[in-house]
Amino acid sequence: MSRAIFTPRDDSFHFEEIGADWWATETAWFSFHHPERRLGGWFYTLIRPTIGTVSGGAWVWDAHAHLPWEVPYCANYTALQLPRDQNLDNCQLPNGVSIRVLEPSLGYALRYADGERLQANLEFHGVMPPEPLTAVGSTFGNAHHFDQFGRVTGEIVLHGERILIDCIGMRDRTWGRRPEDRPRQAAYVTGAADAANGFLAVTSVKDARDAVAYGFLRRDGCTVSLADGERRVERDPNTGWVTRILISARDQQGRELRAEGVPVSRIILNRHTFIDINSLIRWDLNGVEAWGEDQDMWPVHRWTRFRREARAAGSPVTN
Repeated sequence: MSRAIFTPRDDSFHFEEIGADWWATETAWFSFHHPERRLGGWFYTLIRPTIGTVSGGAWVWDAHAHLPWEVPYCANYTALQLPRDQNLDNCQLPNGVSIRVLEPSLGYALRYADGERLQANLEFHGVMPPEPLTAVGSTFGNAHHFDQFGRVTGEIVLHGERILIDCIGMRDRTWGRRPEDRPRQAAYVTGAADAANGFLAVTSVKDARDAVAYGFLRRDGCTVSLADGERRVERDPNTGWVTRILISARDQQGRELRAEGVPVSRIILNRHTFIDINSLIRWDLNGVEAWGEDQDMWPVHRWTRFRREARAAGSPVTN
């Protein structure tokens, strides 16, 4: 099977390609962080062309709160009108997000505007080509999906305070069918020490094992898909939140990945029918400090059962 390639054309919408299905969906996600301030951030846009809607927006969180209505900034729109006179390679969307391609497949100017609450002027420059999803049984289903580390630089102005950003962040880009239900418990885990060294591990829980479904190890500038691996976590018995995380995996060239992480801040996102407990993580990546995220994703009803069983037993329950 030929390997999927992200082309300059993929910076634009794929409305004709994904068809008129109600759940036809395009997404564009960019992350950034400020390690010293324990501050994380997202710009996330989800578009459904068939029904003409734009959702998503921006989130900024720190170590002082985790509820979306208590973090420094949260704007998560549900169904704004899709402007039909713009394309994703140069757009100013009604959810506040603006994207302009600076270099096809690699460079993006990102803006966000919400009055005095949040202004952002950032640039994302890929440090690697977009990496394709290679596991058809993953939590993303059959949607086209690409992930890419990049250096994010610029500034945000948060409630009047100017904060400089310079980090290695992740973006992803998807298009295809995306129904509003999360079929299984999963995690999306990233970490980067610098432009040449990092990892992505997307896991799926089955039979009490949180196994790597796909991902990649980037070492000394060489990016190789993961062959197998596992995510193990320790959880707070009172909340269920992850307090410690271990990723152990091996790539298709036999290189070993070992990353031990501790959350330094988090935000809780209720996304459709699943809950996303998203943590900014400080990693020990094979002995080197790295930064990234752990998106701990649960179907809402599974999370409810997990927490009710833990409370009834008076002790934490594992994955």
